Amino acid sequence: MRHRKKNMHINTDILIVGAGQGGAQVAISLRQGGFEGTIAMVGDEPDAPYDRPPLSKDYLAGEKEVERLLLRKADYWEKSNVGLYVGKRVTSIDAEAHLATTDGEEIFHYKYLIWAAGGHARPLPVPGGDLAGIHVIRTREQVDLLRSEVEEANEIIVIGGGYIGLEAAAVLIKQGKKVTVLEAEDRVLARVAAAPISAFYEAEHRAQGVDIRTGVGVTEVNGEKGRVTSVVLANGDELAADLVIAGIGLIPNQDVIEAAGAKCSNGVDVDDLCRTSLPDIFSIGDCARHANKFARGASLRVESVPNAVGQAKAVVSVILGAPKPFTDVPWFWSNQYDLKLQTAGLNHGYDETIVRGDPATRSFSLIYLREGQVIAVDAVNMIKDFMAGKKLVENAICPDREKLADPEVPLKSLVI
Repeated sequence: MRHRKKNMHINTDILIVGAGQGGAQVAISLRQGGFEGTIAMVGDEPDAPYDRPPLSKDYLAGEKEVERLLLRKADYWEKSNVGLYVGKRVTSIDAEAHLATTDGEEIFHYKYLIWAAGGHARPLPVPGGDLAGIHVIRTREQVDLLRSEVEEANEIIVIGGGYIGLEAAAVLIKQGKKVTVLEAEDRVLARVAAAPISAFYEAEHRAQGVDIRTGVGVTEVNGEKGRVTSVVLANGDELAADLVIAGIGLIPNQDVIEAAGAKCSNGVDVDDLCRTSLPDIFSIGDCARHANKFARGASLRVESVPNAVGQAKAVVSVILGAPKPFTDVPWFWSNQYDLKLQTAGLNHGYDETIVRGDPATRSFSLIYLREGQVIAVDAVNMIKDFMAGKKLVENAICPDREKLADPEVPLKSLVI
């Protein structure tokens, strides 16, 4: 006679759902702030919290080991008295009763719940999109599988010319692969940067041997014996493919918390203290949608490590009794070849751009203005411009355009 496994009831002051950068930062900041209550963190991956950005860069290249991805040493969580439940997924929340249940049949009784569940890579939405040999880059396990198959592949198609797609292309072309990037928009990085940045990166990738094709749609993926063999474009062209990488965006993990009654709209809606519409439940990181003053108050999700860390600290400020709203300037980075692109601010609604320096030198910046005010800066191999640009954005400064355009004038001299 089989006996059904009995549910395990666990009482915890803090339940963190998601063991990524945001969730880990909540636990770390709570302990640093002197919080002595109980903390439990549930993650659906088998790993302790690790750094995700290197997955499409030096980890994909085989230049960084798993141990160096970890946000803290393996014994940190036990030493800090943080209960770590990996390889488990929260499947339901009873917000009124303050209960959360996992697929491992743990039932957590919490005082506060932080939904830091992130998102999952958008699957390729075309016939054949589920064939073997089609990959996404979001988790360590996914990249481990990709790395194992790259060894035998020669012709690789990357669908999506955003950060992830271009970073992967930069790694794989260096490994001697034939790499083609397909972008539906008329230029790469179209959703995040203006034309001068797009043109610069397209030229860089082409110089390295990457076949960049813009304004092309994918209609179908063909395969043999369940494995990808080619990609069919909207114009009828068919490109041979040993392996395909889809870098076409992120879908926020919100189904469970939405089913519990939280207000959601392409992410979990939160206020400036990261509180959801449910009592004692917060949401942070890639899955949280908030009104951002750097986007003229528009509500959006900001997918970046600094955003997750800043929001985590805002939540901790509430729990520790000294609420400090989240108002950080958004910033991002991308490493491709020997180029480091750093972005400060959000360029939504810009009406003018100014190039500082000569892109041919591979070290320049692009300033975004709206009604004369600096709202964003893209800095390529220009860390000083990035740091000063961040201050210009934060302080809503309207500098002299001639000085902005002159690379001999330090941007920091324009910060008031």
